[in-house]
Amino acid sequence: MKTFSLEEAQTLVPVLESLMKNAMEAKKTAESIAQELQQLSQRIFLNGGTLVHIATVAQRRALQDKSVQQVKDTLAEIDSIGVQVKDLDSGLLDFPCRLGEEVVLLCWKMGEKEIRHWHTMEGGFAARQAVDERFRRSQKQKPN
Repeated sequence: MKTFSLEEAQTLVPVLESLMKNAMEAKKTAESIAQELQQLSQRIFLNGGTLVHIATVAQRRALQDKSVQQVKDTLAEIDSIGVQVKDLDSGLLDFPCRLGEEVVLLCWKMGEKEIRHWHTMEGGFAARQAVDERFRRSQKQKPN
C-alpha cells in the first residue's frame, strides 16, 4: 500500500478535487438518464405502448454508458495514485499515511481547502480527529 506524508497528500488535493468533480458530474448525468429511461419505460407500460423516438433513446443510453465509463475510469485513476475513494456522492477521500509504526488515513472531503482530519483504518469518517503536530513533523520513513 502506498503511503503519503501530509505534505504529499495536500499537494495532490487540487488534482483529486478536479477528478472528483468530473466523476461526480458524470455520475449525476448517468443517474439522471437512468431515471429518465425508467420513467419512459413506465409510461410505455401504463399506456400499453407509446410512440418512442428510438434514435433519441439510443443516444441517451449511449450518453449514460459513456458517463458510467467516465466514472469508472476516473475512480481507477484515483485508485492508481494510491488514494481511496470512500464516498463519491460527498467527495470523500482517504490517503494512507504512516504515523510511527501505524498506518492511518488522512481524510479529505470535497469543499475542504486542506486536509485537516485523520482516522484509524477501522475508525472511519465518524472517528475523524484533527491533524496534529505529529503529522506536520513526520517524514515519510521509506518509499513505497
